[in-house]
Amino acid sequence: MTYNKRKKSSRMHGSKTHGYGSKKKHRGAGNRGGRGMAGTGKRADQKKPSIWKNTKYFGKHGFNTHKNVVKSVSTKFLMDKFNSLLRNGVIKASGDSYEIDLGKLGYQKLISKGQVNKKFIVKVDFATENAVDKIEKAGGKVITKSNGGEE
Repeated sequence: MTYNKRKKSSRMHGSKTHGYGSKKKHRGAGNRGGRGMAGTGKRADQKKPSIWKNTKYFGKHGFNTHKNVVKSVSTKFLMDKFNSLLRNGVIKASGDSYEIDLGKLGYQKLISKGQVNKKFIVKVDFATENAVDKIEKAGGKVITKSNGGEE
């Protein structure tokens, strides 16, 4: 035979204190012993060994931030900012093509987004296949680490 026990909250309807005695007793963090890492044995020696055994008590644990994030730039960026990059000397005109070193701008990867209608010679660490195709269809060239670029 099963027995369904009613919750304390439903049994205590109408009770001012819900079984905690005085109104003052079941109030804040003092009732649960403090907030956060309170009561970690700063005072009592008998508590310290139980903290030392817990290897995850001190220090940081859990997820780490991504430290090696590859900054990427799109072909759309090259086309949209073309005039300002040319004015600032980031893009250099050489004959009928334009040279740009994305590493100097702080980018490591070229991705394909947007159309390319100028002849670019792009130096970059990594590039997607679609980005390389777009640049080459426009008559340009992509120099990456894998295809003979500078290390």
